[in-house]
Order: sequence, then C-alpha cells, then structure tokens
Amino acid sequence: MAYMHGTTILGVRRDGVVVMGSDGQVSLQDTIMKENAKKVQSLHNGEILVGFAGAVADALTLFSMFEEKIDKYPKNLPKAIIEFAKSWRKDKYLRKLEALLGVMDKEDSFILSGSGEVIRPDDGIVAIGSGGGYALSAARGLLEYSSLDARTIVEVAIKLASRVCVYTNDNISIEVIEDE
Repeated sequence: MAYMHGTTILGVRRDGVVVMGSDGQVSLQDTIMKENAKKVQSLHNGEILVGFAGAVADALTLFSMFEEKIDKYPKNLPKAIIEFAKSWRKDKYLRKLEALLGVMDKEDSFILSGSGEVIRPDDGIVAIGSGGGYALSAARGLLEYSSLDARTIVEVAIKLASRVCVYTNDNISIEVIEDE
C-alpha cells in the first residue's frame, strides 16, 4: 500500500509571537511528488495554528473535526484539544491513521496523535514529522543561544533539518500569530 511519508512541522513562541512552519515536500514512498505543499493552517480567525504530518485527505478531515471542537470550546484550547483527542481516538477509521497534529495558540502548545496521545511540550516547541527531531534540536539551540526572532528560528531550523532528513526540503511555508 502506498502512503505519504515524512514532513517537518515546527512551531516556536518568542517575545509574544507564535510561529509555525513546514517544509513543502510531499513524498510517495521514495519519490518526491510535490515540492511546495502548505502543511500548516491558521484556524479560528487566526488565533490557532495547526500543522499536520500525514496524508492530505486525512488532514482535511481532522482539521474539520478539530474546528468543530474549537467552535464548541472557543476560549478554551486545552478543553477543545482533549475533546478532539477523545473523538479522534473513538473513531474506528480515524484512530488507525498514522498521523500527528501540532497545535499552538498564544498560550499553549500541543502534539496529538490518533492513538490518543496529547502531549504538552515543556518548552512549548511543537516539532513533528520525520524531520521534527532535527528541527526541534536546532530550534532549542537557537532559542537558547541566539536572539533571533521566532520566524527566523523556524525558518533556520527547518532548513537545517532539510540537510539531514531526505523527506524534508527547504521550501518553507509559515503562519504567524502576533501580539495585537
């Protein structure tokens, strides 16, 4: 069976700015099918950023389900996340997806999976996909040892990941939540 493999999604928060970005590569087994895909979306009037590692059709389904939960709990992202994770886990079809979501707003960061995992990273950095570990390491270093802004950190960390992960390229798309 053919499946989508790999991606890099990275989200960081610095100085009141939340940035989530992704590489643009879509791979089908060992073939690059697309180089400029957009894997991060802004939801709920630009207040929430969501990145997806997995198949596009699955992403659209999950984004729709997640938006329903956000609408039901509009000012409580943690509650919307828990309710979404429960629904995802209970759905016989969706829970079989090997998919991950990264979700951020101004205060919270989460990583979710169909197996019921809800992870709130201690440092607030969201990193998923085959290049996620590389980008996470780079972002942690840049946050600690540089004064770069959040957008630049995401761009540099994904570019560094693209030099190591064959399923990640340096065609980066970015979404931002800024202080008003």
